[in-house]
Amino acid sequence: MQIGISTYSFPWSFGVTGFTPPELFTYKDLLLVAAKNKIRYVQFGDNYPLDKLPGEELESLKQLAEELQINIQVGARGLTVLNVNNYIVIARRLNSSFVRIVIDNDDYQPTEDEVIGIISDIIPGLQRAKVKLLIENHDRFKAHVLKRIIDNINSTWIGICLDTTNSLGAGEGIQEVVELLAPYTINLHIKDFNITRVEHRMGFKVNGCIAGEGMLDIPWLLKEIDKHGKCETATLELWSEPDQTIELTIRKEKIWADKSIDYLKTLIT
Repeated sequence: MQIGISTYSFPWSFGVTGFTPPELFTYKDLLLVAAKNKIRYVQFGDNYPLDKLPGEELESLKQLAEELQINIQVGARGLTVLNVNNYIVIARRLNSSFVRIVIDNDDYQPTEDEVIGIISDIIPGLQRAKVKLLIENHDRFKAHVLKRIIDNINSTWIGICLDTTNSLGAGEGIQEVVELLAPYTINLHIKDFNITRVEHRMGFKVNGCIAGEGMLDIPWLLKEIDKHGKCETATLELWSEPDQTIELTIRKEKIWADKSIDYLKTLIT
C-alpha cells in the first residue's frame, strides 16, 4: 500500500461554495505538493472534475505527472452509464487504474437494483479499457448494501473505495464498515475525525482533524485492510473547519496536510 494525496486533501484550496480563495489550486499545485513530499499517487476527486478540463489541459496534466513520476487516479460523482464511460476514457488517457465513483448526485439517487443494472452495463467497457470501477461508501447506502451489490455483480473489475468517515452519515462506525468492505477495498480514504457533544448536550458534532490526532485508529485500520492484500493506495483526505478568513483556513489546511503526511509516512513505507 502506498500513500496518496487528493484534491480532497486540500478542499478549501480547490474552492468550496461561498469560500473562494484568492488563487484556486490547480492540478499543477497538487502535483508539485506530491513531488515535494515524494508521494507517487495523486487522486482527482469530483471537487476538481476532470471532464470539465479542455483536452489540452488534460494532456498537460498527464505530461507533468509523467515528468514528476506521479501516478494519477481518477474520481467522479454520479453513477450513470454516460458519466462512467466518459471517465473510463479519461482514466485510460491518464493511465489511471481505476475510476472512483460516488453513486449519488444532489438530484440523483438510484436504487440498489438500478445501481446493479448500471454497473452491469458498464463492465464490458471496463474490461476493454482495463480500468476498475471503485464504489465509495458515501452516506446513503449502508455497508451491507454495498457488499451485496459487489457480491451480486461478482466481477474483478468492481471494487470498493473505503472512506473512513462517510458512513457516519449512514449511522455506521468504522469497525462495521471495515469488517464488511475491507475484502473488496482497492483504495482507502484516510480521513481522521473527532466526535464531540454539542454545548447544550443534545447532539454530537463530527469534526475532521490531523491524521493521527483523532478517534480513527489508523494503525489498526491499515492492518485490517492489509490482511486482504488488495488495497493499492491510502489517500489522505481532510475536513478542516473554516477559520476567520479563507486565507487563514487555507494556511491551516496546509499545516494539517503536512502533519498528516508526516504521520502517515511513519506507518506506510
